[in-house]
Order: sequence, then structure tokens, then C-alpha cells
Amino acid sequence: MTPKQWIPRGQPYQPDEEGKSGSGVPAILEHLILQRGLAQAGELERYLQPRLRDLSDPMLIPGMGPAVTRILQAVDGSQKVCIYGDYDVDGVSSIALMRRILQAYHLQADCFIPKRAAEGYGLSEAAIARCISENGKPDLIITVDCGTVSVVEIAQLAEAGIDVVVVDHHEPSPDGPPDCHALVNPKLGEQFTYLCAAGVVFKLGHALLKKRPADLDLKELLDLVSVATIADIVPMVEENRLLVRHGLKRLSRTLNPGLKALQKVTGMVGTATSMDVGYRIGPRINAAGRMEQPEDALAILMTESREEAESLADQLDGYNRQRQAQELLILKQAEAMLEANPAWGELPVIVLGSREWHPGVVGIVASRLMRKYHKPTFTVAIDEEGLGKGSGRSIEGVSLVEAIRECMDDLVAGGGHAMAAGISIREHCLDAFREHFSQYVMEQTDEQQRTPKLLYDAEIDFEQLTLGFLGEYELLQPFGSGNPQPIFVARGVHASRSPIHMKNDHLRLALCQDRCERNAVFFGGGSKPLPEQPWDVAFTVDRNTFRGRTSLQLIVQDIRSSD
Repeated sequence: MTPKQWIPRGQPYQPDEEGKSGSGVPAILEHLILQRGLAQAGELERYLQPRLRDLSDPMLIPGMGPAVTRILQAVDGSQKVCIYGDYDVDGVSSIALMRRILQAYHLQADCFIPKRAAEGYGLSEAAIARCISENGKPDLIITVDCGTVSVVEIAQLAEAGIDVVVVDHHEPSPDGPPDCHALVNPKLGEQFTYLCAAGVVFKLGHALLKKRPADLDLKELLDLVSVATIADIVPMVEENRLLVRHGLKRLSRTLNPGLKALQKVTGMVGTATSMDVGYRIGPRINAAGRMEQPEDALAILMTESREEAESLADQLDGYNRQRQAQELLILKQAEAMLEANPAWGELPVIVLGSREWHPGVVGIVASRLMRKYHKPTFTVAIDEEGLGKGSGRSIEGVSLVEAIRECMDDLVAGGGHAMAAGISIREHCLDAFREHFSQYVMEQTDEQQRTPKLLYDAEIDFEQLTLGFLGEYELLQPFGSGNPQPIFVARGVHASRSPIHMKNDHLRLALCQDRCERNAVFFGGGSKPLPEQPWDVAFTVDRNTFRGRTSLQLIVQDIRSSD
């Protein structure tokens, strides 16, 4: 594999003696915020301390007015309503949010999630038939986290006399929007385009309450909004940042029995962070859908029983262990395929498929392969009929949505986001798709873009890494897409004792710079020999709480010899 290029994100950080900027904000924070273009110099305080009263008018989102009118019509007429959502974290969180909002208006709605393998993503003929069979024919279907491209399916529902309100955040189809009663999607306008589906549902709840007050405090739902926003990897900017900052505070003291049980089963302690959601809570909720049990993920977010929540948390934890085992097996098989086909290694993309792979896990494997090889990647699970369902992950500069449009002759269907997308493809078309996808990437990128990079934010000395520094640094939270966790570089570093090998090739390190020692973890660092010392070390900074004691811990991103 090609070594990463270490590239500074902007101008070097040069703190003064007091470490404060002219605005009174710690100099390191001002440097990081302005360097990333996250705020202007006069807006630093507002950026670091976002307030809920700064939320914008929800009616600015396209389709919001008709959606509010139609939902209140359902409330007034005591109509039968079904909330239809996706099986991932954003989808099930959006269903739970929408149901809670409707309950405030004394409307009890049915909830439905399609089966990932049998019925696929979003509205499908098979899923709609099962939905009506299980719940009866509704007067209104509210789709959340899906529906924007379901032109044919929504037309069929209209013919059956069923109204549809779509609440979504996915890219619209080139064929135009569906003919539904209301399509609430920020992607149809110019504002709030960064919101996940749960964020759009939250804005819909805000619009409903402005139109007709009800016994509901939307702030109580911010824990769910923050979980969905982090897990869906949408940009952590503007109102997303505001919603997640306040949602994480509420998550730490949540009244939701399911979220409380998930924190307990994952061993979370102290203040919740975006890392806790991304690596602990999110994967367990997602695992239920991947293992074809999405109803359990929805149930844990909606239950009011502590006992049921704890039982469901144990089940989701079990699904996650199954998912991890499947992921490891598929990853080993995928890497064996690449090794057996050296010509594929010369291509700027990775496209792999197998009849042995689980369709619920291939997206995670695609993500791991993309990060390891720095190539846009699709991994495909193929059924007995030769139809494959795949997931893709991309690098900066390569839009998977645009790539899918360019390669549609090889595909049955496809769509999603620029950095993550899904496809349906016939097994015999995999080679052609690999070739045409490679051509697209070669045309859209240069060699520099295809070279793996490590962008670091600032050089820093170990003596600056104190608990005081950590407290100031955490004001940059929440981290995520659009606001990645800052990466620092320390030079002239030695290991003060031999690395400790942990499971999954992880290393525990004691690092020393000028007699100042800091503890570190290097995930996957044991998979290859460490370079000659002294080292330059690239790392992020985390808070570590163990047995009531808080310390600062470095998470190593890369190590190279100092010379």
C-alpha cells in the first residue's frame, strides 16, 4: 500500500505565551475553527456555544406547509396513519420521532420497516403489500428517510386511494419528484441540505407545534436526533452541530429507556460523545437491520419499559457480535480476492462480489476496504438468482451518485449520496461495471487525488496536552463529517516501553517526548512493523474515564520515522 502523504490543513499553529487569541477564545480553538472555515472571526463565541433559540424557521424547508396541513387533517379526522421508514439508525430514529410527535396530537400511528434482503430499501411493491396486509389500508402513509425517488410506487398508492407525505433527505431523481401530497426534502431547496431524515422530522415537529401547540417539548427528543445525525454521517455543520451538541448533553441523562439501556450494555460512562454514538450505540441499532431484525431496533427506541429495553439491548448487542463475525469473514475473503487477482490492484477502484456474502454487512466491508486502499469501493452480495445488492463508499472527489448515473447500463438500479450509495447489479455485469467505474474515476481525478493523505491540523508538543487543554478542545465537539476530529502531530517521539499487543492487532503505547509521557492507542497498529525511532506521530485526542479517573489519551492515526 502507498504510504500516506502528511499534509498540513492550513497555516501552522503558533500560540503566544498566554495561549489566548485577541477575542479571548483559546488560541488553539481559534486556529482550528478559522482554518477549517467553520466560522468567521466575529462568530467564534456563537460557534462554540450554539443556542437552541437560534434554530431557523422550519417553514423554509420545501414542502413543509402542505405536509403540516395534511397531517393536521389526519389528526382532526382521526384517520389511519402509517409511518414507513428505513432500517438503519436514521430510519428507525425518524419513525420513533414521528410517532412521538403524532402521539402529542393523540394520533396513534402504525409503524413499518421493510426487510433489507427480501424487500430492499424504501418503498417497494413487496414491502407495501406486506405493510397493508399487516396493518390494514391506511388513509395516509408518512415515509421517513425514503420516498423521494419512489415515483412509480407512490403513483400506485395514489391509485389505491392512499395519500403520501414524504419526509426525506436523499437526492432527488433526475426523473423528477413523485406526485405525492407533500414532499418535505431540504435537497429540493438551498437551505438545511445537510440534515439527516431525523433532523427533517424534528423540523416538521417544530412546524406542527408552531401551527398548533401540543403537549410536547421537542428538546426531549434531541437525544434521538443526535444519535441519527451522527450515525448517518451527515455534515456536522450549522443546525446539525447545534442539534447534536444539545442532543448529546441530553443523551447522557436521557429519559428514553432504550437509549439508557444501550449506554449501559456498551459500558458508556460520563458525558456522551459523538465517538460513543458512532462506535457504540449506532452499530448496535444498525446491526438489527443488518441481521434482518429491524423491528427490534425500532422497539428499543419506542419502549417505555426499562425491563424490555434492557432485554432488547442485550439482543442488539448479540446482533452486533454476529455482524462483527460476518464482517471479519467477508473482509478476509475480499482481500483474498484482491490478492488472487493482481490486475484488480492496479485499478483506481474496488468492485467485488460473492454469493457467500451477507447483504447486511457488505457496506461496512466496503468502508473498511475504501479506508485501507484509498479507493472508491463497491462490495456486492449476490443471491441464488444472480442478482447482487451492493454498497459503496468513496474518497473525496468521487461522487458515487454521479458514477452510478454514468454506469447505469451495467446496473439494475442505484442511488444514495456522494460518499455512500447502493446498487443492484446482475452477477455477469460485475466485470463491466468495474471497468466502466474505473474509467469514470480516472476521468474525474488525477494521481494526486488518488494518493492517500493524512491532513493534520497543527503541530503540538506533549507538554501542551493537559486536562485544561482537553476541556477547551472539547468545545469543538461534536465531531463528524464536515468537522472531523482534529489531527495533531508531535515530532521526535520515542516509545518509553515496549508496545502492548491487544486483540485485533491493536497496540497500547507509552510515548515520550522531551521527558513528557502520554498514553496512546494505535488501532490496527500491530498489523505491520513499526518504523525506526524517533517517530513523528499523528494523533487525535480523547478523554478517557476509568474507575472515576479522567485522563487524556492519544489515538494514533499514523507513525513514521522522524527523518
